[in-house]
Amino acid sequence: MQKQMKPEEAIQKIQSGHTLMVGGFGLVGAPLTLIDELTRHDVNELTVISNNLGEAGKGLGILLRQGKIKKAIGSYFTSNREVGDFYNQGKLEIQLMPQGTMSESIRAGGAGIGGYFTKTSAGTELAKGKETREINGELYVLESPLKANVALVKAAKADTLGNLVFYKTARNFNPLMATAADFVIAEVDEIVEAGELSPEEIVTPHLFVDAIVESQLILSKEGVVSK
Repeated sequence: MQKQMKPEEAIQKIQSGHTLMVGGFGLVGAPLTLIDELTRHDVNELTVISNNLGEAGKGLGILLRQGKIKKAIGSYFTSNREVGDFYNQGKLEIQLMPQGTMSESIRAGGAGIGGYFTKTSAGTELAKGKETREINGELYVLESPLKANVALVKAAKADTLGNLVFYKTARNFNPLMATAADFVIAEVDEIVEAGELSPEEIVTPHLFVDAIVESQLILSKEGVVSK
């Protein structure tokens, strides 16, 4: 199977009403080329699972302004103050999650785990309406797994099979998200031939990756620029 695709070809997998996982913390480790292509794709009513919605007018923040996002599930929306504005105007649903809980829920979704108990959020508004249980004298909250129709992830390098290598903290949520979606599109800075990557440096095995797209936009000191 030929996994290498153009951005506009890969993004056709996303349909209105889909749930997307999008890697990145702020703009670091975010698949900026795929997000840019998504701004030109005719879809709406998207549920986006991501740590945050980019920044104002940048990354996922563009999709927010376009009104393509119906619901956001994440943990750090203050990087884009427009998220609060859209929520207060009734234009956006928000499901706020502690960062570790979000990571573990994505991992659970990828591992086929039906749910798990955590002490995080016990006794707070975030636990309202959720099942709780006392374990060893402490209160725990039942959290559900997170899964998506499509995951957009960003890696530093891929081989033609789809094995992925990440760059330092740009790794963030990307490897977890690559396990928890029906279709995984990896945006990468460099593509090499199969066998050129050391098995010890591969973080995400190729069996999780359905499509590979070479980056056309990168994050630099000057902001988001063409590669």
